[in-house]
Amino acid sequence: MNELSKILKELIGLSESEWENFSKHLKRQEHKAKTILIEEENPAETLYFIESGLFRTYKNLDEKDITTYFACDNQFITVFNSFINQTPSSEKLEVLEDSIVYEISSHSLAQLYKKSSKFEKFGRILAERNHLCALERTLTMQTKSAKKRYLDFLKNYNKKIVSRVPQYQIASFLGIASESLSRIRKEISIS
Repeated sequence: MNELSKILKELIGLSESEWENFSKHLKRQEHKAKTILIEEENPAETLYFIESGLFRTYKNLDEKDITTYFACDNQFITVFNSFINQTPSSEKLEVLEDSIVYEISSHSLAQLYKKSSKFEKFGRILAERNHLCALERTLTMQTKSAKKRYLDFLKNYNKKIVSRVPQYQIASFLGIASESLSRIRKEISIS
C-alpha cells in the first residue's frame, strides 16, 4: 500500500489526510492465477491497483482469445470502458499469476470525486492514460510490421510482462500468429 500512496501523492498531490480518506475505501485482496475477475457482459465495478502480480484483459471471439492489455506491479487495471460507463464489459479480466491487489469500487470512487477535485483529477488522469494507450495501440496495429510491433513491445513493456506472459498471449496482443512470433523471435536472436 506504500507504493500506491507514493504514486497518488506524486500524481495528484494527495495530503496525508486525503490519503487516509482514500485508503478507507481500499480492500486488499489476494487472487490466484487463472481467476477471472471481470466476466464479459458484467459491468466492471472495481478498479485494481496491483501490488504484485500479472493480469491481462481479453475478448473471446469465435473460440479464440484476443488479448487487449497487460498490467503488472504498481499499475492499475480494470476493463476501463465498462468501469467508466458502468456498462456490460466486452472483455474479461484474468489474473495470470498469484497476485495481491488493492481494490476500489466505482461507487467509492464516485463518492471520492464529490469530496475533492484531486480525486476527480485522479479519475481524469486514468481515463486520459487509457485513451492514449488505446490510440497508440490502434496506430501501432495499423501502421507497423509484426516485427516492429514485437520490438516495440520488448522496448516499452515492463520486463515482467515480457518475460512471464505466455508467447501465444503476446502474439494475440500484437495481432500476429504464434508461429510468426516464433519466427520473429528466432530472427531477432540471430541478428
